[in-house]
Amino acid sequence: MVKGLHMTQGKKTRIRVRSSLSSYVGDLLIPPMRNRISDVLNDESVLFINLTDVLINDTEHSAFVALNKNQIESVIQLD
Repeated sequence: MVKGLHMTQGKKTRIRVRSSLSSYVGDLLIPPMRNRISDVLNDESVLFINLTDVLINDTEHSAFVALNKNQIESVIQLD
């Protein structure tokens, strides 16, 4: 971790992620050294994306979900 950098810093954006079996709507934190969702998705050093305040398949709510980036079929920014 960079000295003085807290994990809660960055830009939070609401996204919809679709996999072959499920759909997830949640908040993705984009770190300060990144500008776009695609920067997070294309970062090869991280295998998962973390979503908070997640709605799964438009019915089930979860406070946190970690998604394997290899399972993602599409991502849409909602805000």
